[in-house]
Amino acid sequence: MSTSDLGRAGGAERRRNLALVLQRVHAGPATRSELTRVSGLNRSTVGALVSDLVARGLVVEDEPAAGGQVGRPSPVVRAGERPVAIAINPEVDAITVAFVRLGGEVIAVDRTQLAAPPTVDEALEAVDAAVRRLRARQPGRDPVGAGLAVPGVVSTADGVVRLAPHLGWRNVPLAQRFAAVLQVPVAAANDATLGARAEALFGAGRGVADLVYLNGGASGIGGGIVAGGVPLAGATGHAGEFGHTILTPAGAADTLGVRGTLEAAVSRRALLRVLRLDDGDTDRLEAALAASTDPAVQREVAQQVDVLATAIANAVTVLNPARVILGGFLSALAGAAGPLLEALVADRALPGIGERVEIRRSELGPSILLIGAAELAFGPVLADPATYPTR
Repeated sequence: MSTSDLGRAGGAERRRNLALVLQRVHAGPATRSELTRVSGLNRSTVGALVSDLVARGLVVEDEPAAGGQVGRPSPVVRAGERPVAIAINPEVDAITVAFVRLGGEVIAVDRTQLAAPPTVDEALEAVDAAVRRLRARQPGRDPVGAGLAVPGVVSTADGVVRLAPHLGWRNVPLAQRFAAVLQVPVAAANDATLGARAEALFGAGRGVADLVYLNGGASGIGGGIVAGGVPLAGATGHAGEFGHTILTPAGAADTLGVRGTLEAAVSRRALLRVLRLDDGDTDRLEAALAASTDPAVQREVAQQVDVLATAIANAVTVLNPARVILGGFLSALAGAAGPLLEALVADRALPGIGERVEIRRSELGPSILLIGAAELAFGPVLADPATYPTR
């Protein structure tokens, strides 16, 4: 091997090691000694890698308190303050934009309430204005890119929204259009798929390699799957469309005209209607469900829980996840159901796995889709930190 070949090989190995260290710190603060242990590298190499990442502003080091331990305590490495992702979630009733730090921390949010679903041009204008406001509020931040969490079918390879029925968007090169306005790299994906990714990294999915995430929002129900620790995208990136699976063929039609789907039977709109609420905020919805003694509300909850249990049981039988995580209004519905939902799933799923699955509520709350969208923007930096310039 020539000298130049050796140099290239060493450079490639160093870049891989930089990525390994940054990805571990992205998952949560770690001491240098822990980084040495999990990476399998020696202490001096880890020290040099951390110094490189500090110089780029991707991580910072804090000296921990001694805590009575013998010897010098190992410095704690955590995500840096400078780089941020622009996270964008367009919905039928609002457009939410946020700055998110490495480590999944949402540091600033700008939400524009809407009277009607936005056109693409209206969404572009609203997001551009929101980003300007966030930049003014958060000087010194460096957006590395933007991620779009879209309630619809999205081609992740090119960021084209094939169909977002509730927004009325079809075959829109959304990532390309937003990149032209924001002047940063932009990627897009289905919102619930990104929610699954966020929960797996930072929320209720930590510690398991196989999970199903179901999210209920203003646009209906979507889902995401993590199998063997890897997000399951499917052949065209559309895996996880649980909302359009057929459960009761004679039932009502959903927004795509398909009858008897999960989305048609389990509906935030129906819950708000029987509760006589205008706002679908998850916390408010859950409080109203807990406080209501109205028989109509109790009937609606029972009907929706029954259908949701069947959908979860089917997913458990097919995918055998360790956990099923519920977000959005489905989390509020699970809270109202109490232990009934788990009991129904255990009864209806394949014996031997139905009673083993854990059903948990999202731990990331309203930030989940923003955290997931940020992962799209951070992807290139996490894969190759050497592409991010030093300060």
